[in-house]
Amino acid sequence: MPTTPAERTRDPDAFDIAVIGAGPAGLAAAVAAVAGGASVALIDGSPRSGGQYWRHRPADDGALHHDWSAFSRLRDGVAAGTSAGRLVHLAGHAVWHVERTAEGYAVHAVADERDVEIHTGRVIIATGAYDRQLPFPGWTLPGVFTAGGAQALFKGQGVVAGRRVVIAGTGPLLLPLAAGLAGAGAKVAGVFEAGRPTGILRRPMTVARAGKVRESLGYASAFARHRIAYRTGLTVVAAHGTDAVQAVTVARLDTDWNVVPGTEERITCDALAVGYGFTPQVELAADLGCELVLDPDGSMVVRVDERQRSSVDGAWVAGEACGVGGSALALVEGELAGLQAAAAVTGLALDAPTFAMLERRRARLRAFASLLAATFPVRPGWQTWLADDTIVCRCEEVPAAALRDAVTDLGATDARTAKLFSRAGMGLCQGRVCGSAMAALVATASGRAVTAGDLAATTRRPIAVPITLGALATGPVAQSLETPPIPVAPPEEVSA
Repeated sequence: MPTTPAERTRDPDAFDIAVIGAGPAGLAAAVAAVAGGASVALIDGSPRSGGQYWRHRPADDGALHHDWSAFSRLRDGVAAGTSAGRLVHLAGHAVWHVERTAEGYAVHAVADERDVEIHTGRVIIATGAYDRQLPFPGWTLPGVFTAGGAQALFKGQGVVAGRRVVIAGTGPLLLPLAAGLAGAGAKVAGVFEAGRPTGILRRPMTVARAGKVRESLGYASAFARHRIAYRTGLTVVAAHGTDAVQAVTVARLDTDWNVVPGTEERITCDALAVGYGFTPQVELAADLGCELVLDPDGSMVVRVDERQRSSVDGAWVAGEACGVGGSALALVEGELAGLQAAAAVTGLALDAPTFAMLERRRARLRAFASLLAATFPVRPGWQTWLADDTIVCRCEEVPAAALRDAVTDLGATDARTAKLFSRAGMGLCQGRVCGSAMAALVATASGRAVTAGDLAATTRRPIAVPITLGALATGPVAQSLETPPIPVAPPEEVSA
């Protein structure tokens, strides 16, 4: 792989670095890499940068977002790099495959029904994460959203999920979602936190060092202003309705998340948003051969070193793909990855004081992320909420009983075999929605804990996003610094 400016002249059309993902980690990486002297392709499937965290409409002024000043600074950095001819922002380009080449990497993205090929010496993978979902009776009804889906609808289109909304699950995302929907006029009928987040209160210094005190006080103020009830140790265990959700059953849980008999209560609503944390998006890293490890929160993540390098030469990873930790941590990891990748391009070592400063900040934020993971775990008792006919795999309509039968009747000993017997995880989403739940159900039926092998059954996807045969048949369109990107129209705005 090329390491010096002289060697890089062998492929004049290649970028020094391709950054995949334009959320907090990807934006920070791209801006840092350009500042470090590299040419950069910033590639993202969304028509606008910001990722899920800073998902926005064109006229947004940042009032609905945290750390909007950081986004504005990074967006200005991307614009400056573009004006200087050092960066190309490929918005609306969804990466479906990355492969090794003699010179480095070829990144394949689909845009406007064309396969766009970007050659690069190095890659920074900043693909983020998506909602981790737990099935329960009625979760397939219209009007049942993931917490991230309800937030995306609100941030990206200005549309609230419903007039009377119940929010349930576990984790800190429930707080900004409730505050945002209530501020937009929805009646939040309650926030039901399945865990008991008292661990946060026992570690005030960790919270303070992460700079989260003011944010927490802001949520407390919003909840008081909108009279939102926040109840812990309870969650939604069933949704009810015919053509759409009309009510939910909330129940108290024991410490393992089994329902405490006699505590069920029914709450009317026209929308339900549920969130149980996030699943890191590691498909591209997995297909490159990056080493994956089982994170303490039960998800597969990419193993990186102190410089954000993966086990594959020339590939760095930043943000949620190497462990869910929030936007502030993603920003630091992205900046580190960008500076380190640029240093590899130029042959100049990263300034030691800068590295030490970023390393200290990363350590503080990782400590806070570990505290959150320990405070908001997903307990195994959720599996007891399921009836035999509760759908687990929505794409293939596979119920819980079929997965359990794959183990008890057909002899499956792991999630991959259960997948082959039941077709769970074989649909359009390729296990993104049901993968972690399927792995947990199979492991429990087998009398053991979930393993990395179970999760690998739905983690490795050679085609990361859908692409048509027509797009492949026409052949790839080469993208370089001098080539204008394929224009991709932003989605139409929807009125509330």
